[in-house]
Amino acid sequence: MSGGKKRADILLLPAAQACGALRLPGSKSISNRALLLAALAEGTTQLDALLDADDVRYMREALVQLGVQIESLGENNWRVKGCGGRFPERKADLFLGNAGTAVRPLTAVLSILGGDYRIHGVARMHERPIGDLIEALQALGCRVDYEGKPGYPPLRIMQRGEPSTAPIAIRGDVSSQFLSALLMALPQIDDDGAWDTEVVLTTPLISRPYVKITTHLMARFGVEVEEPDPQHFRVPCGRFHRPGNFYRSPGTLMVESDASSASYFLAAGVLGGGPVRVTGVGRHSIQGDVAFADMLQAQGAKIIWGEDFIEAQRGVTFKGGEIDCLTIPDAAMTLAITALSAQAPTTLVNIGSWRVKETDRIHAMATELAKFGVRVESGDDWLRIFPTTALRHAEIDTYDDHRMAMCFSLVSLLGAAVTIRDPDCVAKTFPGYFEAFEKLLGAD
Repeated sequence: MSGGKKRADILLLPAAQACGALRLPGSKSISNRALLLAALAEGTTQLDALLDADDVRYMREALVQLGVQIESLGENNWRVKGCGGRFPERKADLFLGNAGTAVRPLTAVLSILGGDYRIHGVARMHERPIGDLIEALQALGCRVDYEGKPGYPPLRIMQRGEPSTAPIAIRGDVSSQFLSALLMALPQIDDDGAWDTEVVLTTPLISRPYVKITTHLMARFGVEVEEPDPQHFRVPCGRFHRPGNFYRSPGTLMVESDASSASYFLAAGVLGGGPVRVTGVGRHSIQGDVAFADMLQAQGAKIIWGEDFIEAQRGVTFKGGEIDCLTIPDAAMTLAITALSAQAPTTLVNIGSWRVKETDRIHAMATELAKFGVRVESGDDWLRIFPTTALRHAEIDTYDDHRMAMCFSLVSLLGAAVTIRDPDCVAKTFPGYFEAFEKLLGAD
């Protein structure tokens, strides 16, 4: 989506040190949620430090297609005029690339609002499951058809049928985005009467911190989600029959820097000696991926926390061992690289969700690590990396996955040259990644 001529492969030569400070782009997870909630809300919202990357552009442009007025204020600040719960355009063909944070919530919201909509994306998006969300929406009376393989996009959304007031069951162990999408959409129900809709998880929830981001932002926009216990959520519905129960603009919302992107620079601070400080995200972040810094510290890194920063530098040799990555699946990929410098094998567990991301990340990570001469073992939801002291140069395939490109750039801090193929895939969330990374290395 970025347009323009694609860059050639990038060769990163071995680097002896990484140090410095940088402010990271806005969080993708916060940006797309905030855009959607601002569009649905009553009133006008100013979103400051919104991420400028492909996934957010897909969401923004889809909302414009739906009739939402969005105005650039410069410096990644945007003004969104809310539609009060009803998009002006009742028919649209929405191409959303490989942006799961756009496809899942827009599917849920448009299904509950009803209309004539088509949602589709790139080939990989059509391989990423969405069936559990669709089943939950159909239980609510929504009409959604699959245009291709059942359980996957592309999707056709039609006028909604008779609503249901029964508890809605949904799995939690495939993608937390399904639950987040459903929670954000439910307040738009405006059928006769008013009620709370109960959502019941039928399996344990992975990536719970991402759902916490969702409920936090919903509260900022005026809708409180109750969580009686870890498997149950209660959302107020009856949009036009319940005074005060609707999304309302908070006025201005500042988007935190992306904690997932912070993982690469914090790891660089450890592998390259440091210190490296990332700003725009700190101890009180609403993003669960800040826990990555705690995991680095538990492994042996030196970490300093501030209100608006995290700083990392080398400590003792990483100990390795088993690391439970259930709550930080995206940032956990970086641990597969830091594991190369550990004193013992590192096993990343509870990473089954990697298989349904932008690529099958367990397979991709194991395949590309092996190119350096690394011994790797893997299973359905785990990956074991054996430390390696003599890495050889390798050309890394990125699988059109931004996180593969960013992770493997860190190998240059382990004494080996690395060639990154298709480096422009980082445009999905961090278009200027390699320029920022090379500045930390002292490159021109």
